[in-house]
Amino acid sequence: MAQYGDYQTAIYGAGLSGVVPNIPVDSATLERRAMAAMPPSLLTYVQGGCGDETTQDRNVSAFGHWGMVPRMLVDTTRRDLSIELFGRTLPSPIFMAPIGVTGMCTQDGHGDIAAARASAMTGVPLTASTLSNDPLEEVAKAKDDTPGWFQLYTPRNPDVAASLISRAEAAGYEAIVVTLDTWVTGWRPRDLNTGNFPQLRGHVLENYFSDPVFRKLLAKPPRDDLRAAIGAWGSIFGKVLTWDDITWFRSLTTLPLVLKGICHPDDARRAADAGVDAIYCSNHGGRQANGGIAAIDMLAGVVAGAGEVPVLFDSGVRSGTDVVKALAMGARAVGIGRPYCYGLALGGAEGAAHVLRCILAEADLLMAVNGWPTIADVRAAGVMRV
Repeated sequence: MAQYGDYQTAIYGAGLSGVVPNIPVDSATLERRAMAAMPPSLLTYVQGGCGDETTQDRNVSAFGHWGMVPRMLVDTTRRDLSIELFGRTLPSPIFMAPIGVTGMCTQDGHGDIAAARASAMTGVPLTASTLSNDPLEEVAKAKDDTPGWFQLYTPRNPDVAASLISRAEAAGYEAIVVTLDTWVTGWRPRDLNTGNFPQLRGHVLENYFSDPVFRKLLAKPPRDDLRAAIGAWGSIFGKVLTWDDITWFRSLTTLPLVLKGICHPDDARRAADAGVDAIYCSNHGGRQANGGIAAIDMLAGVVAGAGEVPVLFDSGVRSGTDVVKALAMGARAVGIGRPYCYGLALGGAEGAAHVLRCILAEADLLMAVNGWPTIADVRAAGVMRV
């Protein structure tokens, strides 16, 4: 089996012929290049966080105060980055986190399809967002046989919620990821200063506009009266969820149920006791609430509270090193968010695939040089506060 670190060799090999990567391999340069490529209104939405963005910034910087100790004289010629999740053996421990404006990140407005194609190209699962420029069925087709999950912003209308979940199951998604912290949008100054909220302009609402139950709420087809369709969406978006709703979700699908936004050990214990299939530790990348603790600093507590239930993680992940640290702290799988959006903006599906391959290559090579041939070895090594 080829190693993910071989991507480095391929880049150096191409360099001998004068060919250098079209898209940067590091996060900082990637973001700077994307800033020049993305329309200002989209860039502020993707880059922006809540309040003065302290929590968003902490999410990234906090990885720096966790360190790992290498082990020598270990044969790491072969590394195994595979994981078990939802009854599947996945080739790597990363996934594409849900991002509501993915569809807008490519010039053709079909960034959701491009993200799914990047998933198919790399074998990295895509978490398709409810907010999409393409119907969830078309996104599912574009990822081919690569596993994918569907992220749900739960509508207040229970019939629309049930319809979205049913469609996701029929389309072949293998888990439902319920976002818990976005029944209302947090205070986002970058977007407020420009009066920009993409959904209110009719963007990324195709899963609603294509939904047969939602369409019954309208007097005319969505594109014939866009203002009314947007108003109908706004009137049902964002159900306040409680623990009692888990039973309701269970009644709607047999797919694994994932709760996204769990950051407190007690909530992790309660979710585990409720029988959810995975717990997703995330503070929404710092976009929903400011003044909080960096997500990576909460991960160990969530893992402890979850017990045997697998924990997914995102927020602030920018590199393969970040991925390995999250794995060392007990995450089963680690979500990549903004970086792959920047890849989409710079190079479509191929650009996003390049970003994912770079992250995997860095993680693989870190394991190679630090004496950790498997993820079990990474977890045994653990992390230290520095």
